[in-house]
Amino acid sequence: MSQAPDMPRTLSPSRVMARFAVRLALLTGFAAFGSVGFGRSLAVLLWMSVVLCALAGLLRREPPFGAALNHWDEAVAFGALFALVHIASGVA
Repeated sequence: MSQAPDMPRTLSPSRVMARFAVRLALLTGFAAFGSVGFGRSLAVLLWMSVVLCALAGLLRREPPFGAALNHWDEAVAFGALFALVHIASGVA
């Protein structure tokens, strides 16, 4: 039985950005139907995404400051969006 060739551990930047865009669209959609308001729901979902992306980066042992985009970069981007939504909506 032949073995599959080793899959590369890094994805192309366009695939990582597409993954980020799809996740952001899903979070925005879920936040639109939140019962506590759009801003607060989006802030909580973005914070949850920061934690989950950081956990994924830890589990996959991705380098935090690597040359290729990875889950750590997504965590930073979600964190920046969280800070922006937190300031803009005045979430306490």
